[in-house]
Amino acid sequence: MKFHRLDYLELMTFGEVRRQMFVELFGPLIGLEEEWRAQGATQDEIDMVAFDWDYVPIVSAGGNTGIRGGFPKRLIEENEEYRVEIDELGRQIKLPKKSATIALPMDFPVHDMDSWLKVKPLYQYHPDRIDWEAVQHAKREQAKGSLVVASIQGGYDIPRELMGDAYACVCYYENPELMHDILATLTDTAMQVYERISDVLVIDQLSVHEDLAGKGGPLIGPKQVRQFIQPYYRKVWDMLSARGTKIFEMDSDGDVSPVIEAFLDCGLTSIFPMEPAAGMDIVQVRKKYGKRLAVRGGIDKFVLRKDKEAIRRELEYKMQPLMQQGGTVFGLDHRIPNGTPLENYRYYVDLGRELLGVPPRDGKSRGWQRMAF
Repeated sequence: MKFHRLDYLELMTFGEVRRQMFVELFGPLIGLEEEWRAQGATQDEIDMVAFDWDYVPIVSAGGNTGIRGGFPKRLIEENEEYRVEIDELGRQIKLPKKSATIALPMDFPVHDMDSWLKVKPLYQYHPDRIDWEAVQHAKREQAKGSLVVASIQGGYDIPRELMGDAYACVCYYENPELMHDILATLTDTAMQVYERISDVLVIDQLSVHEDLAGKGGPLIGPKQVRQFIQPYYRKVWDMLSARGTKIFEMDSDGDVSPVIEAFLDCGLTSIFPMEPAAGMDIVQVRKKYGKRLAVRGGIDKFVLRKDKEAIRRELEYKMQPLMQQGGTVFGLDHRIPNGTPLENYRYYVDLGRELLGVPPRDGKSRGWQRMAF
């Protein structure tokens, strides 16, 4: 079912809601399509539309706060197993074709202040970071019910992309001036872009990609969040929220529980995908933080490889009445894993709809949109 932006905003801010959303955030992992075809999947099931997922149409606010310009991309090597390229930061990146959709860096351009200053212009403000035609398109689509989403660069994610995880983590201690300069640059660019756009367009959601945690916890602690990232996030969020923005959402895998409070102090209102394999439990998060934090995802993707009783236990726990009082978009905590039987996935979809009071699938409604935004 397609949600109107106003319904979505009410849901994610614990307002008046008809019901929670049940979505597919990311879609299948590479290789699952072939497995499902062998099990008799229809093309509509492969395309996800047969499951009639909830979604809200989204549209970009029209601003770019990321890399502007950069090195020409070029192919270095390609075979059946992998592809190696030079990206816009001048890094060599490698994509294993059979197991990944995101290429990983093999080297990094920033090692100190001098090397940062060489790439700093790629992140600084320029008027052409705003696509005014896209801004006007967003206004038109917003009037039709689409959610206007603006993105800023991650306060941890960009230093990690520039330096690698190891040096980025050390940089907070050994070269704080460098870290502050990087984040001040991101702050200035985001402010200049979105001050101008928000003069003419109400931005509904501010999104940031971080991916700063694994199963063992976050790569930075509350102290680093508050000292380095909070001034950046807070400045952008305070400006936009004063102009009508309702949601500030962070995308991070892994166990983010040690830094949730610090990110709430940054202005954050929502986190996804909330991975159970890393210890994230959306029910316990709701009990602890209440209406301070909305969530998306949170359903254990690996339970789909088990039996139907395990699927029922997971859904009955996650979809309990406490979680149906606003602030929840139910979905798997990441991509549908290989080894998921098609019959189990069908059962998961139909049971989830039943528990949420959604009418059974009728084969005519074909809702689906990747909800990782």
